[in-house]
Order: sequence, then C-alpha cells, then structure tokens
Amino acid sequence: MSLMAISAVNVALPTIEHGLGATPTDVQWILSGYALTFGVSLIPSGRAGDVMGRGTLFIAGLVLFVLAALACGLATTPELLNLARLVQGLGAGMFSPQVTGMIQQYFTGGGRAKAFALFGLVISVAVAIGPVLTGAIISALGPESGWRWAFLLYTPVGLLGIILATAWFPFETERARRAAGRGGGRVRLDLDPVGTLLLTATILCVMFPFMAHAAWAWFLLLAAPLLAWGWMLWEKRYAARGHDPMVDLNLFRFRSFRNGMLVSGTMFLGVASTFAVLALFLQSGLGLGALETGLIGLPNAIVSGYSSLWSVKYVMGRGRRLVVAMMLLMALGTVLSILVAVLIPLGAPWWLLGLTLALNGFGMGAIGSANQTLAMQSVPARHGGTAGGLKQTLERIGAALGNAVVTGLLFGLVQAGMGWTFAFIGAYVAIAIFILCAATLAVVDERQHRA
Repeated sequence: MSLMAISAVNVALPTIEHGLGATPTDVQWILSGYALTFGVSLIPSGRAGDVMGRGTLFIAGLVLFVLAALACGLATTPELLNLARLVQGLGAGMFSPQVTGMIQQYFTGGGRAKAFALFGLVISVAVAIGPVLTGAIISALGPESGWRWAFLLYTPVGLLGIILATAWFPFETERARRAAGRGGGRVRLDLDPVGTLLLTATILCVMFPFMAHAAWAWFLLLAAPLLAWGWMLWEKRYAARGHDPMVDLNLFRFRSFRNGMLVSGTMFLGVASTFAVLALFLQSGLGLGALETGLIGLPNAIVSGYSSLWSVKYVMGRGRRLVVAMMLLMALGTVLSILVAVLIPLGAPWWLLGLTLALNGFGMGAIGSANQTLAMQSVPARHGGTAGGLKQTLERIGAALGNAVVTGLLFGLVQAGMGWTFAFIGAYVAIAIFILCAATLAVVDERQHRA
C-alpha cells in the first residue's frame, strides 16, 4: 500500500484537480507531501523498530496510514487532502522499514535472497494494481467521487493487514533480547533523540526544496551539509560514551551496503518519474482516460514480478553482473519508448509504450531483489531496520530530486511551446541518462567486488 499510494495517485490527479478545484500547486503537493514525510520518517522508524520491536512499529504505522487514507477519501478541500497525505506518508514511513528489518533478522543466505525476491514480487504487483484499480474505479464512479473511493479502498486492506500482523509478527523488543542475553535485568531504551532530530532535519533540508516550488526553500540546501556534519559528530561522540547511536556509522564501512545504496539511489533519480511522465503524456498530451493510463503499466509490472523471482538463482553467484545487465536493459527500454513517441504522430499505436516499458519492468524487478540482497548481505541483523530505512531514504531522496528535474523539464518544454511529444522525449532522455549513471556505478561495484 505504501507504493500503491504513489503509483495510483498519478492516475487520479486530473480528477482530484477537477473534483476539489485544486490548483497546480495543490496537485504537486498531493505527490510531494506524501513523499516528503515518507522519506523523512524511514530512518527514525527503522531505528525505533530495531529497538522497540518491529511488529509493534509495523502495526502502529499501518493504523496511522489507514486512518489517514480514510481522511483523504473524505477530504472536502485541497488543504485537508494534503494534510491527510502528509500523515499517510508518515504512517507508510513507519511500517515500511520493518519489513526489510524482519527479513534481515529471520533469513540468511539463499533464503534471504528468496525472501527479498518475494518482497519484490509484492512490490511489482502493488505498483501494477494501483493505477489499474484507480483507473477502473474512476471510470466506473465518475471523476467527482471515483478518486475518493480509490483512497477509501485502503481501509479494508489495511484492516486485514493489521489483523494478520497481530497474528503473525514477532513482538519481542531489542531491549528484551539484550536483557535475556545478560541474564535478565533492566536494559535502558536508547532512541538517540538528538541524533534523530539532526538527521531528520538534514533529510528535510535536502528534500523540501525540490518539492516546495518556492525560491526561499533553496536556501535550506546550504544548511543540509552543516546539519549532516553535526549529526555525524554527535553519533561518533554518542557511541564513544557507551550509548547506542540512532545510526551505527560502522554500517558505511560495509562496501556492499555503501555501494548498493549509491546504485539504487542514483537509479531512482530516473526510474521514479517514468510513469508520472507517461501518465501526463497520455492524459494531457494524447487525451486518454484514467483506465487506459492505468492499464499501460500492466505489462511492466507483470514481467517485473516474474523477474524478481527469476533473479533468485543468480543473486548469490552473479548478482552484481546481473544488476549491470538489467540496468542496460532498462536504458534500452527507455530509448525504445522514445522511438515509439516519435512514431505515434505518424500513426503508431500508443499502447506500444506498454511493451517497450515492459523491458524496464523486467530490469527493475531483477535489480530490486538482487540489489536489496547484495546491499544487506553484510549488515548485522540487529541493525536491519535502520539499514533498510537508510537505503529507502536515499531512494526517496533520489526519487524526489529526479521527479523535480524530470517533471520540471517536461513542463518547461510544454510551456515553451515544444508540444507534449517533444516534452516526453526530453524527459525520457533525462531518465535514460540517470539510468546509465547508475549502471556505471554498478560496473564500479562489480569490479571492486572482483578485486
């Protein structure tokens, strides 16, 4: 649901704008607000799950997410909708890192690779079904109320998730495990509030300027490196005094984790805006409806789910070479999509874009499970939630920056009178460049591993 809340809303944006009388700025914040609170809350929530119990944090985040989704569906003004989306992103950021933390804790070796592959399959299905369901609901119920029911759909699914989590998830806390390891006794709960505040402020200063669309916000980028420096100093001294820092900086000494974060973060600069640009091109440029826009991503998601499972047998032996090959396949799919866009005015059918982007889906599914497994390979289990939160945060930052650059380029070309086709081509060229940059980093990682 955390990813459906991103992919599905792309299809609903035009009807939300019409139904609530939202301004373009309001519409941008429907996407950006969720992404902002999602990204900011990942690391603190991962750390809290590591210490307080991942099952507990998962349920707390899911409850918040469901209540916020209900508020989204009942919102009467753009302001109320955006406030609910901020809370919804916070809930998603709370429960999301607990998944990777539990996989890291309870699985090892090939079993962990299979678990992450199944996790990738769930992600692919979610990303696929979100736009299709939203498009179908809007088509059936109309633009006035269809988008509301697309949000309300999360309520029964979320309630089921809460029930199953209560029945299945472990609720032993890290504090209890340490107490048992020491023969009982009291172990202090240490959440490092100062470190949490400094890192959260750093992430906020990096992400907010790319989402706020306000000139003053860019000055926050000047504060980000100072805050990051202060956070690192605090964490080092906090650990030296015998405390448990929010993020154990020794995590960055694991080359597989460090390189995996860089590869995926750079990749998300491009891939995160692929379907947002496509939805705008199809609906605003070609005049297609919400259902057609949702369905065009279905081949991408189907092959993505397959490739996430297919990649399992190669991850432990040839995982890094696989990541490089799949990056190049994604770049090829993006270039072929550009070619289709050129041919559409000459009579080529628009649905060919679904086939070319299926190549991107195959690459993304394989990379998702392989990179996740390789990046977390050396991370100690007790830091699984924090490490997962770190990796997802860098991906969210990459997505925020990439969306700002790519959609900014798209709208800039449209406003310059270049037309939607040319704007789509320009945006997809930028996406291809980002993917190739990520492929270059993946090549470096593969060579370092061989050395």
